[in-house]
Amino acid sequence: MTREETRRTSDNHNINIVQSVAERVAQNVGQVIIGKRNEIRLTILGLIAQGHILIEDIPGVGKTMLTKALARSIGASFSRIQFTPDMLPSDVTGVSLFNQKTREFEFRPGPIIAQIVLADEINRATPKTQAALLEAMEERQITVDGVTYPMTDPFLILATQNPIEYEGTFPLPEAQLDRFLIKIQLGYPNPAEELTVLSAQQYQHPVVNVQQVITVDELLEAQKAVREVYVAEEVMRYIVDLVNATRRHHDVYLGSSPRGSLALFRTAQTRAAMAGRDYVIPDDVKALAEVTLSHRIIVGPEARVNKVSPRTIIQDILASTPVPGASATY
Repeated sequence: MTREETRRTSDNHNINIVQSVAERVAQNVGQVIIGKRNEIRLTILGLIAQGHILIEDIPGVGKTMLTKALARSIGASFSRIQFTPDMLPSDVTGVSLFNQKTREFEFRPGPIIAQIVLADEINRATPKTQAALLEAMEERQITVDGVTYPMTDPFLILATQNPIEYEGTFPLPEAQLDRFLIKIQLGYPNPAEELTVLSAQQYQHPVVNVQQVITVDELLEAQKAVREVYVAEEVMRYIVDLVNATRRHHDVYLGSSPRGSLALFRTAQTRAAMAGRDYVIPDDVKALAEVTLSHRIIVGPEARVNKVSPRTIIQDILASTPVPGASATY
């Protein structure tokens, strides 16, 4: 077998791992979250791409159950943080307490020390408490009283927030929004899906029966495999052009940071692998531009008055930015 054939065989093996992991988890979570296949796959995409996910939606549409089902599917440790206005940063990270017997301080870990963390209604907490997540999200560690504690891989924060028009909410700062890989919305189920939900929960919640379908090691292998997906220079330039366009758009006050380019790059690799390809095409980038960039854009005051949304801006940019002709050969 030639070196090229060996490399191709290895690439196909890596792609098969990603596909297998994604399909098994999607099918398992789909037993609990009815009719939201695209949103489920986006969540799994974020998990495999090693990014944090923000879900903005009204209460009661299944945000918490989605996270619980995801954690059960991979056998990962799960923790839930219910954010409230009176919560302190130490309620998230943990605290060092003095032990009278040993005469030493002992660290009592907070709920952030888990592999999958549900930060429920994150925008109900004060900015000071929200900031307690920043180090964990970016550097995958926390520091308490000068001591650093690393997170265990895989580490995913899945945060939910109510629409900002709701009372009792504090807008997430730009620095924190920028640390979320993608932002999605679940939305209401249609009437047929809602009937299915009622039937499924007549006796007990379906999440009780969710079983582990992959191991943590399989997930880590899939996370490593997506980084081998080839991205042509033309496609990388297309990503950069899209992100740069958010900074020049006349309706934008603050455009996407370079972290947005990295997010679009990494999620495009993951989408390609989940589709069975070892290379990225422009359609991967176009499909993910909205969920990776819209929350990184601040709309200008005049455009906000005219009801212009970040989604509208991204659609306008996609329509006006030339799409490269990508080649699968390399």
